[in-house]
This record gives sequence, structure tokens and C-alpha cells, in this order.
Amino acid sequence: MVKHYSNFNIEKKHRGSIILIGNFDGLHRGHQKLFRLAQSYKKKYNLKIGVINFNPMPKMFFNRNLKNFRLSNINQKIKLLNKFKVDFVITKKFDYKFSKTKSIVFIKEILNKKLNSKFIFVSNNFRFGNKREGNVNLLVKNEKIYNYKVVKPKPLINDKKIVSSSLIRNLLENGFLEKANKLLNRNWAVQGIVKKGRQVGKKIGFPTCNIDIQDYVLAKPGVYAVKVLRKNNTKYLKGIANLGYRPTFNQKKILLEVHLFNFSGNLYNKLLSVEFLKFIRKEKKFKNVNQLRAQIRTDLKIAKKT
Repeated sequence: MVKHYSNFNIEKKHRGSIILIGNFDGLHRGHQKLFRLAQSYKKKYNLKIGVINFNPMPKMFFNRNLKNFRLSNINQKIKLLNKFKVDFVITKKFDYKFSKTKSIVFIKEILNKKLNSKFIFVSNNFRFGNKREGNVNLLVKNEKIYNYKVVKPKPLINDKKIVSSSLIRNLLENGFLEKANKLLNRNWAVQGIVKKGRQVGKKIGFPTCNIDIQDYVLAKPGVYAVKVLRKNNTKYLKGIANLGYRPTFNQKKILLEVHLFNFSGNLYNKLLSVEFLKFIRKEKKFKNVNQLRAQIRTDLKIAKKT
């Protein structure tokens, strides 16, 4: 099981490892290629693999208006890193104080003294330290002084485009869910707690679980075929979801509402993982509830076939 640290004070057995630094948002196929390469180093040099990532993501910290951005939350990330046979993860709280760390201090005090890193895996455009002053060249320049080796893997190219978290965000925002899922190598999923809503779905005959999407990227508003996993449960429940502002009911806040097929029970305050399988249609405003009800029946037929 992957060991999770909230700071750089790691156990002795994890010192002197292969270190991968980055946001690893979504842990897509590009990241997966990177972890496969790290595995080959692990085997060759008999070292452990550690990951450094930050919460909030630095981009979100510096741009407070960037609300819906993440592809995955910390829990999802840890679960996936466990799958990729990572030995430990450091999720460092990114705050004002840490953002002021000089790049050379990060190398000397953290990568060397605290972690005793042997290999450091970073992308070519990696920047770090106060005002992003540090780059890959600085890391390379200090290799011999601090006894580590920098590894810069080539990015994964798909359809003449570099596979990246921003490419996947763009696909989701534009309704190309199946393409996004292909690049993630799994179904994109949102994890959240079921909140009590206005009971509108129940009133019109389609009870829903209301989930706050927090800081997840905002996929194209509309209707999706989904499957849902409850915490500590391995059996999926199939369903249909509406992601959007519910224009028929003049809502202002974005909401994820999930209607489960053949399910009865109380899910309030339960943690659900909602996997998006297919984009069915974009959100639209209906003249009345009867029109909406008729459209939902049509949507349900499509979702049940997915």
C-alpha cells in the first residue's frame, strides 16, 4: 500500500529513492508512460519510487479565480498511484510561505538533505522555486554536487498532440468525453458527498443524488450515462446524470444530479464516485415539467443501453 506523507520528513526506508515531481492531475496515459519508465529504473537500481505533488495545485493557488480545474482529487490520485506501484507520495500543502522557497534551497534542503533523491523525473517545462525561477537546467547543473541524476522523459504524442492534463480538460469542457476517457485510460470520475437538494427530481418522478462538484473541471453541461460506486463497495450502480444549472428551474449554481436505475435507499452524506461513460445531450431549457419528463424518459433509454 502506498505510504502518504504531508511533508518531507519521510521514513528512512524511503530516503534515497526515485522521485517524480509534478501535479499528475488525472494521471493520464502520458503520466502512465512516465511511471512505466520509473518502474524500469526501480528494477534496474533496486530503488523505491516516490511522488511529490502539491495541494492546492500551484496554478490554482496563484489564480484564485480558477475554481473548476482539477481532473482528480487527492483520494483518487493516491488510489491510482497505488495501482502504478508507487511506494510513497508526498502531498505538500502549497501556501504563501512555501511558494517563497528559493529554487536552490529546494534542491539542497529538500531534494538532497530531506529526501536524498537518486533520480529526479521531471518534464522539460518543469519550473519551481520562488517566482518559478528554477528550471530543468538548474536541476541538471546541480546533479554532481548533490549526487542525483535528472531524467526527462519524452512526452506521449497522440494524434499529433502531446497528451496532457490541459488537453483532457479541454476535451471534457467541449463534450468529447469518450476521447478524454481514452487519454485517461479509464472513465473520468467525480467523487463527492451526497447533499440534500430541493427534491425537484423526486417531485417529477426521478429522484436524484445531488453532488457538489467542488473544484473539479467543469465538463460540458448536459446529460451523461454514468456508473456509480459507493465507498467500500465494489458493485457498480448504473444511472444517468445531469451536470449543469437546471435552466428549467432557474438554478444559478452548477450541480451534478445522479438518478440511479433500480436502486432504493438513503445515500445522504455518503461518498460516491461517479464515472462518466457517455455524453448524451447538452443541457436545455424546457417550457414545462411535462416536456422535461418526456425528455428524461428518452435520455433514460439511451443511458440504459450504454
